[in-house]
Amino acid sequence: MKVFFKAKPKATIAGLLTEFFGEAQSWRETNDSLEPLVELIRLIRPLKVKKGQKVDLQEMISFLKENYACRKQFSIYLKEILKDRKFNKILSDAAILQDVDFLFEVKKRIFAKFFPYQPQIDTLEYVLNQVFYLANDGIWINQIPLNQLGEVYDILKFRSIYDSAAPDSILSELLVAMHLITQRISGRAMETDVIKMVPEFDNLESPFSAFEKELFLLEDRIRISDRHYITSEDLSYAQLLVLHKQCEEFVEKAFHNSSKYGISLRVNQNLLKIRQQLERLKFLISLLIVDSEKDKKNNGIILASRLIKFNCYKNNVRKFVAESTQLISYEITQHTAKTGEQYITEGRKEYFKMFKTALGGGFIVGIMCVIKVLLSKADTSFFGHAFIYSMNYAFGFIAIYLLGFTLATKQPAMTAAALIKALEEGVLKQGRDAEKYKAFAILFARVFRSQFIAFVGNVIMAFPVSLLGIWLIDYTMQYNIAATKWEGLLIDLSPIHSLAILHAAIAGVFLFLSGIISGSVANRDKHNQVYFRITEHPFLKRNLGKTKTLKLAKLYEKRWAGIISNFWFGIFMGSTASIGLFLGLNLDIRHITFASGNLALALYGANYEVSDSMLFWGIFGIGIIGLVNFMVSFSLSLGLAFRSRAISLFELRFVTVSILNHFKSRPFSFFFPTEIKNKSVVAENYLHVKEVENL
Repeated sequence: MKVFFKAKPKATIAGLLTEFFGEAQSWRETNDSLEPLVELIRLIRPLKVKKGQKVDLQEMISFLKENYACRKQFSIYLKEILKDRKFNKILSDAAILQDVDFLFEVKKRIFAKFFPYQPQIDTLEYVLNQVFYLANDGIWINQIPLNQLGEVYDILKFRSIYDSAAPDSILSELLVAMHLITQRISGRAMETDVIKMVPEFDNLESPFSAFEKELFLLEDRIRISDRHYITSEDLSYAQLLVLHKQCEEFVEKAFHNSSKYGISLRVNQNLLKIRQQLERLKFLISLLIVDSEKDKKNNGIILASRLIKFNCYKNNVRKFVAESTQLISYEITQHTAKTGEQYITEGRKEYFKMFKTALGGGFIVGIMCVIKVLLSKADTSFFGHAFIYSMNYAFGFIAIYLLGFTLATKQPAMTAAALIKALEEGVLKQGRDAEKYKAFAILFARVFRSQFIAFVGNVIMAFPVSLLGIWLIDYTMQYNIAATKWEGLLIDLSPIHSLAILHAAIAGVFLFLSGIISGSVANRDKHNQVYFRITEHPFLKRNLGKTKTLKLAKLYEKRWAGIISNFWFGIFMGSTASIGLFLGLNLDIRHITFASGNLALALYGANYEVSDSMLFWGIFGIGIIGLVNFMVSFSLSLGLAFRSRAISLFELRFVTVSILNHFKSRPFSFFFPTEIKNKSVVAENYLHVKEVENL
């Protein structure tokens, strides 16, 4: 017996309109009044939204033109669905920051993605939530040709939004939203932390207050007027635009001044919210302008499409995070860029100076390696080991920093920002992009060789110092501290016998984070005027004197961010393995300089009786660990620097080609300083950048 399954015919727009709005008028009998509209949008909505692709409504338009009964019933249905629906909250709130607490806003938006907030049933927001519930609905709506939307508007005989200014009218909702946004802006712009960012406006009338007064006057005139709109030639409209421009300048000046005064995340969020509200006001003001009868229809269509777009984007997390963190990340990378310049050597003198400071860094790391093995003998808990290891790392890194020594892998997080700064500002000097990328390649070669010589200095010093340390302990106490640990120390270096590459990548992430912490602390201290507070501290001035207090303030400004950064880097490095043990995960860190010291400890612990293959993989592993340390921290820092300056990652393609070409022509410049008769392009560019900064 054969069973045939008949496929259900695919629903069409014409079929759906006939079913709900034909002679049967089944839309009046549905339990859910929104069902016909939801099903219609489902049929219109494209399966895949492509950029630039038009969404065609011609099928629906043609059917409605040819079927009077369906057209009439569909028009009645839509007008009943939309009648007396409040929507001013969409205009005043949707797709605008609702809270200046960054983490709270992120959590709220993520939660709303899975469990959307449902407003009252009598609001337009409820209808939009039920009908346009997909994130990309706001995109394809904008891809419908305006002339087709105009035809739908005419066919269904929608009324103009300017027909009435009564309290329950569309225009009234528009004016209420503008009124609400303006009052919110005025209050937020007067907050102390915001005003502090723009001292240039201290002796001037607030542009926000003036804008609010002018808008209220215009609103009253529109409400009592017979036509309920203004023209683009209206003097009040021109004045409103001037005041709006001044408000925008206030916000832009505050953002610009962040380089002088620093900026907190809270102030950044406040300014972002004001900017978003000003953009929303600019759009709403444009809807009050009517220069021809056609504008009435177009403004109504634009308002409808924007309402859908705003409602769809109200829980957008990616855009919110990008906007909220860009300026903060810019200020952080500005600090790391300035710090990173000292890690970029140019001539032989600077090159060998870097080598000497790297030897100093390797000396301290060698001592830290021996101390860590000693600390591993302590009988304590996971937390205890995490604490003592962290303190060993933290104080060691701080000592390296304060003594002016160099830890090789600390450089990439700093130098990446300096490279992007040169790429960004290189266009000031260079007339062609090719020259700009060439300058970047030359600077990258200097960065790479600086990193190379720092690696060499760290590694060749850490090895003998660790060897000497373990020998001295064995000689004085007759105890080989690595006798039972040498095999583990050696295996941990091998990229094929352990997860050395993963652990090196984890260390690279921590190196990147330490750079972020350094920039963040410097930005925070600048914003909180810590340097000025110390300088003018009455107790310090009275007990230390003005001169010593000033020196203390300068020392704090110069060193504190680095001390905190190195302290937290030590915490990250020292606690990772213990956290891994607690979680049951194979987590640890591998750092090239410590790897060199551990190799020395392993050899001594094994009494130098190590197989050739294990010795080879140990030495090879040191190089791989260093490369991974560099690549991870540098790439993360480079990505952050690109994003903070709004430079497209597509530029990496041209940058990479330029670096490869430079390597082919001058390979030795990536490892050793080469004599150049004339100043390099990048040096000239750097001088020009300095001149610009001074101006």
